[in-house]
Amino acid sequence: MADTLDSRPHTFSIKLWPPSLPTRQALIERMTNNLSSKTIFTDKFGSLTKDQAMENAKRIEDVAFSTANQQFEREPDGDGGSAVQLYARECSKMILEVLKKGPVAKASEEVSSASPPRETVFDISKDKRAFIEAEEAEELLKPLKEDGNGYTKICFSNRSFGLGAARVAEPILASLKGQLKVVDLSDFVAGRPEVEALEVMNIFSSALEGSVLSSLNLSDNALGEKGVRAFGTLLKSLSSLEELYLMNDGISKEAAQAVSELIPSTEKLRVLHFHNNMTGDEGAVAIAEVVKRSPLLENFRCSSTRVGSDGGVALSEALESCARMEKLDLRDNMFGTEAGVSLSKTLSSFSHLTELYLSYLNLEDEGAIAIANALKESASPIEVLEMAGNDITVEAASAIAACVAAKQELNKLNLSENDLKDEGCVQIAKSIEEGHLKLQYIDMSTNYIRRAGALALAQVVTKKEGFKLLNIDANIISEEGIEEVKEMFKESPELLGALDDNDPDGEEEDDEEEEEDEEKDELESKLKKLEVNEDD
Repeated sequence: MADTLDSRPHTFSIKLWPPSLPTRQALIERMTNNLSSKTIFTDKFGSLTKDQAMENAKRIEDVAFSTANQQFEREPDGDGGSAVQLYARECSKMILEVLKKGPVAKASEEVSSASPPRETVFDISKDKRAFIEAEEAEELLKPLKEDGNGYTKICFSNRSFGLGAARVAEPILASLKGQLKVVDLSDFVAGRPEVEALEVMNIFSSALEGSVLSSLNLSDNALGEKGVRAFGTLLKSLSSLEELYLMNDGISKEAAQAVSELIPSTEKLRVLHFHNNMTGDEGAVAIAEVVKRSPLLENFRCSSTRVGSDGGVALSEALESCARMEKLDLRDNMFGTEAGVSLSKTLSSFSHLTELYLSYLNLEDEGAIAIANALKESASPIEVLEMAGNDITVEAASAIAACVAAKQELNKLNLSENDLKDEGCVQIAKSIEEGHLKLQYIDMSTNYIRRAGALALAQVVTKKEGFKLLNIDANIISEEGIEEVKEMFKESPELLGALDDNDPDGEEEDDEEEEEDEEKDELESKLKKLEVNEDD
């Protein structure tokens, strides 16, 4: 199992998911209104009574929440943005479905609270994390044996299957392979000896061989090459796979090569995630081959995978064939400037990219400037841009500011843990003065920002309707500057992040360090001229 690479402190993390209970209740009320009040849709299809609308709204919200929560669980390090979008889409879709059935839908089995819709998701992951043996498996998996069940998705995550339990599951899974679309086997052999875990994987692989799966999650199983090959029978048989998750699986270069070899059909692949593995440069080259064969890829995550410059270049070049890319996450690798420049050439051709995560890649100014310039000229409607921890200085600020100014769909900007200082911060602030009506989050923490930079940002964001959070912590803003900033946020203090790690004395310390450096340089200069006379 690969160790987690991200040991650096992340001072800013916004979680959009899950929504609070009041938010969920408010959504139910809005949907109830949409189903029962006069709208263009109810004019066309007919409206429901208030009671009917409320029952349907509760059911719709519950199903949408469950679907979106499953999406979020696949991306535990994400901010929840994709889950929120899916939540909203599912609600809208199901509202329309109910309305299309018309007022008579109240008597149908599909919307009546007395006759709930047939279950499609079988999930045992909500229980306490524990081993599962044969006897418990018999009882737990009973619903899957019922004639005519409608399960299309199974989730066995968080329960560790032993050999006995796997043999109970084998014939059940084999009988369902014609109807299953989504299979989640993440973290399903935890704590088992390697020999037993591999045998369990072989059993599940054989049982599911030939399934027409659209999504397969094998994350958190410490697969390594042996584990990947244990699933070889299943992987080779998948011809319609759209989503594949192999996160936190110890995917070394050999395992990555096995993945490339065992998944021959990726023409329909839209989502591919390899977070937190030991892939390295050689493994990245193998994954790049999978990417090249995936022209419909929309969501690619290869973060915390120990990929250096050569692997970064290989991935960047492979991504050129993914014209539909919407979300790209390459955080916490060791790309360097060369891979950054290579990536910029690919980014310039994208036109659908909405989320870009490039933090902690050692891009430095050269790589950051190349990427910013490419994004500025691209047609991509960027909503999330993260470039934290890349040693970016004031030199790159104008290019980044120009890029930000051009991206009017921007919702979240994270440039924390860089060296932009006041000058760079002021340029970024000016870039968002005009437009940017959807901007909600800015993180400029740990950037050696003083009073001028902090005030410049505060003045701009406090005028943005809908803005939610500004993080300028861990800088060197004077006490007077902090007071001025807080005064600007006095009407909405919740929009200003905590300032616990700000160092108001940082200015003096910096000046003292500069003086010490100057004294040191002067002393070294004098010592170089010092002549030692042996006769003295």
